[in-house]
Amino acid sequence: MAKQSRIIVGQVAAITGGARGIGKETARALIREGVRVAIGDLDFETARQTAQELGAGTIALELNVTDRDSFERFVDDAEAQLGPVDILINNAGIMQLGAFLDEDERTTRRMIDINVYGVHHGSQIALERFVPRGRGHLVNVASMAGKAGYAYGATYCGTKHYVVGLSEGLRGELRGTGVEVSVVMPVAVHTELGSGLGQARGVKRVEPEDVAAEIVSALKEGRFDVFVPRSVGPLTQFSSALPRRAREGMARALKADKVLSGADFNARKDYELRASHSEPGLEPVDEQKTLEESSAG
Repeated sequence: MAKQSRIIVGQVAAITGGARGIGKETARALIREGVRVAIGDLDFETARQTAQELGAGTIALELNVTDRDSFERFVDDAEAQLGPVDILINNAGIMQLGAFLDEDERTTRRMIDINVYGVHHGSQIALERFVPRGRGHLVNVASMAGKAGYAYGATYCGTKHYVVGLSEGLRGELRGTGVEVSVVMPVAVHTELGSGLGQARGVKRVEPEDVAAEIVSALKEGRFDVFVPRSVGPLTQFSSALPRRAREGMARALKADKVLSGADFNARKDYELRASHSEPGLEPVDEQKTLEESSAG
């Protein structure tokens, strides 16, 4: 007997990094389901424009996910304006690529602060509310890079491994509480973050709308593992059962090992420069120089 789809009409969702990309499209998809949405973003002006575009009472709030106090204010303000948050989606994240030995410490810290501490803060703040209420759904957006390691994206992969591991641990802790967790693992997505990336054989790049649709589906089905596209789920399970040499050989045959290392750094230039300003607590490095050096290599 098929599992009955849950009704999420009237629920409240808070989405980090909601001004653009996956966050924006997830907000749009949830609004179609009758969910009230608060989007938080460091780029408040773009978030405000996005909220205005989406309509349906969507609100925009300024958010720095690396600052726990800012995250607390984001959720408090969302609840004050829309009611108790039922769904929190940790979507904010950055991906800066390059050889590990060439990576500036500030670039490393920026990815860890946003991709690790941002998710950590959001998870704790949401669960502090969800657990006493006996309900709620935490959605952590990771990546297929959270299931493997790829050259020229070592730090990024490490941060996404954290998101997958955290989510799995929380799933065990929260069993029986009425609170649920989902971890979202898309392949390369056609967003600014995914610009210039290579492509594995047989796995097409997905659109942010595809990721949004799977997030909505996971909320309605109570699904933990959210692979996008779904077809990479069985492929990942099969690969994980292989010995390392065979697994790495399969990755080379599919050109999965070139998705990050084969990136077009000229095509990524605008994104990398914007990402370098995404942690207010850190001064950006000379990303233009770094990109020129990477392109020359």
